[in-house]
Amino acid sequence: MQSKLFVGNLAWEVTVEDLKALFAGAGSVVDAAVITDRMTGRSRGFGFVTMGSDAEAQTAVEKFNQYDLKGRKLNVNVARPMEPRQ
Repeated sequence: MQSKLFVGNLAWEVTVEDLKALFAGAGSVVDAAVITDRMTGRSRGFGFVTMGSDAEAQTAVEKFNQYDLKGRKLNVNVARPMEPRQ
């Protein structure tokens, strides 16, 4: 089963390719995304990485939480489902 991770505190210049390359060190990366502002196109400082299995996701959390990437310490957690908006 695939597991989606939230990756916070990203430096503005981090790209999807940077995330894929980093998280490949913990297993197979199914997908990665850096969330951008709709108006400016600039990174909002967080993203998501989908790992191939729950075990790989847990390895990634243990390995990359507080990891220094481009001068910023990453916050990596298992993503929670988006809450409905009112």
